[in-house]
Amino acid sequence: MGTFMAKAEDVERKWYVIDAEGLTLGRLASEAAKILRGKNKPIFTPYVDTGDYVIIVNAEKVVVTGKKLEQKIYFRHSDYVGGAKYTTLKDMLAKHPERVVEHAVRGMIPHGALGDKQFKKLHVYVGPDHEQAAQKPEVLKLEV
Repeated sequence: MGTFMAKAEDVERKWYVIDAEGLTLGRLASEAAKILRGKNKPIFTPYVDTGDYVIIVNAEKVVVTGKKLEQKIYFRHSDYVGGAKYTTLKDMLAKHPERVVEHAVRGMIPHGALGDKQFKKLHVYVGPDHEQAAQKPEVLKLEV
């Protein structure tokens, strides 16, 4: 009896839509990462992309605990001397709330070619509307 290892052509992908309203950022990101990786399926294989597509709507209504709104800082650099840019979570949620969710999910999937492939299956939207209605996504209800 051998161990089952999934092949890329054996994977059947589904579409899920998650409403982020009232959900904690980290808990939402970990559930989305789990689905993107395929860890919720019995055919999960670490080196094969067995995950499904995830659509997250209402990204601006995600909540965080504690003092993270003022204390959590996002860092980026322009590659020029003195080009460091710092943004607080509060400012990021006001300007680009979809990036907050994407950044959180990206940190929870593998960093490499496989992770890049899995991350491309994530679609985050501000507001309740999304462009993937034709795929007939299943609504996924997460506990708060």
